[in-house]
Amino acid sequence: MKLYLDTSDQNRCVLMLDDQTYEWEAKKELAEKLLKFIKDKLAENGKTWQDLTEITFFSGPGSFTGLRIGAAIVNTLATELQIPLYNQNGEKLQIVIPDYGRAPNIGTPRK
Repeated sequence: MKLYLDTSDQNRCVLMLDDQTYEWEAKKELAEKLLKFIKDKLAENGKTWQDLTEITFFSGPGSFTGLRIGAAIVNTLATELQIPLYNQNGEKLQIVIPDYGRAPNIGTPRK
């Protein structure tokens, strides 16, 4: 089963499992509940983590937080399940590195 994940908008997550598409209004719960969301959708299809054969991740541009969370999840899954990992352009990767679309906006220290 192929998994596609887009977390570029930290408030909205798009998950595809083969030809099934699921959208989740994650709000501020993406980090806390993303793995459960994926696991639940796999279970709805009678599948488990071990049924995944490849992962494609939309690596950006997009939300810093959303992309970081999604990249951490897909990188870990691909490594642990020993399955191929691709970006949205079909490039096979060892790990996904998020593309935030701009330089970081780092403020000055408060103290």
